[in-house]
Amino acid sequence: MSGPLLEIKNLHVSVEEKAILKGISLTIEKGQVHALMGPNGSGKSTLSHVLMGHPKYQVTKGQILYKGEDITGLKTDARARAGIFLAFQYPTAIPGVSVANFLRTAMKARFGEGYQPKEFRKQLTATMATLEIPEDFATRAVNDGFSGGEKKRHEILQMSLLKPELAVLDETDSGLDIDALRTVAEGINRMRGPALGVLLITHYQRILNYIQPDVVHVFINGRIIESGGKELALELERKGYAPYEEKTQGERQEVPHEAGH
Repeated sequence: MSGPLLEIKNLHVSVEEKAILKGISLTIEKGQVHALMGPNGSGKSTLSHVLMGHPKYQVTKGQILYKGEDITGLKTDARARAGIFLAFQYPTAIPGVSVANFLRTAMKARFGEGYQPKEFRKQLTATMATLEIPEDFATRAVNDGFSGGEKKRHEILQMSLLKPELAVLDETDSGLDIDALRTVAEGINRMRGPALGVLLITHYQRILNYIQPDVVHVFINGRIIESGGKELALELERKGYAPYEEKTQGERQEVPHEAGH
């Protein structure tokens, strides 16, 4: 690996010829947690889907470099195998596919010859226990009839087993009560370390009470308007996004319905 874990260079993205991301530049090193905060409709989830290679979004300018390699045109499955993980704001149900089978298949695709099927059940059971997930969860269909908290625990369970190098967490705190939020945050914190970089996308400061970011970015109207330390998130909590939105007044336009929303 040469250079940062993730380097986004002047990224411009459109959907159906409408510009959504308007020159994003962002660098994440291994071991860092970056919080991307912005109001609804600002394009935050668009960035998460573009990083994962969603075909709906057209990159019109700029580059995405992962571990020094240009992945701007790389397909989603190749990005996942390379160690990029996306936790969805609204995870999709997969009726008929059990959690255990889903995770076993995902781990085989991620690790290839390095996958150890004999160790799978042991890893799954231990990880579920740390996330306070009951054992019968493994036999249920993926996200089918899950509560909001169960869906988010399942996302963190996937992340824990797949051991990504870059985790993009799209509003993982959305729809969680305080107990589920704490459990999910603890799961993320257990994974923190020199081998992982995290982009935590959120609307509210509350998850940052449990997950301390290294860098906070204010995201308005398809751009990063300001970056700073954790104190910036507290300022947003006090003042809201209005002062930052005023900086882009006259440019504001409605972002199309984002995938997963």
